Amino acid sequence: MTKGRLEAFSDGVIAIIITIMVLELKVPHGADLEALRPLLPEFLSYVLSFVYVGIYWNNHHHLMHVVQHVNGSILWANLHLLFWLSLVPFVTGWVGENHAAALPVAAYGGVLLMAAIAYFILTRVLLARHGRESTLAAALGNDFKGKISVVIYAAAIPLTWVNTWVALAAYISVAIIWLVPDRRIERVVGE
Repeated sequence: MTKGRLEAFSDGVIAIIITIMVLELKVPHGADLEALRPLLPEFLSYVLSFVYVGIYWNNHHHLMHVVQHVNGSILWANLHLLFWLSLVPFVTGWVGENHAAALPVAAYGGVLLMAAIAYFILTRVLLARHGRESTLAAALGNDFKGKISVVIYAAAIPLTWVNTWVALAAYISVAIIWLVPDRRIERVVGE
């Protein structure tokens, strides 16, 4: 089975996720800067979520670049990832509407944690299909960024009941870790 259909479907779902998030932003009821102030929490949660969805899209694209074939297990693992990403607009809106209250921030972290786990599962299923000696295996290496992300999310979620801003800072730190270009796949493909 070729990977083209999986890539096209994933790209479409991710585009819809971003569209839903932007459509949830409300238009201010005034024409001055003061009218934007109440929308700031929603806008900031949108920005963080847009960055996260963009990171997943970018990394998924790179991952699929070194994949040769897909099978049913890979399709289901990919759907599992898309399921968690599809919840990003919901938790984004919840955080923004409730000005970073503990439960919405914890739920946001829970969705990020599950998406990270789903991405990890996808990479493992792909490795099982392509083998430990494949270009994919060489490109992924020990996946330190993926593992540390899960640890940070898991630690940050309970922190929301102590200080939501610390938890949000942890989520932002993971995004920053992933914003630094991950050249593992490009490096291996270029060799």
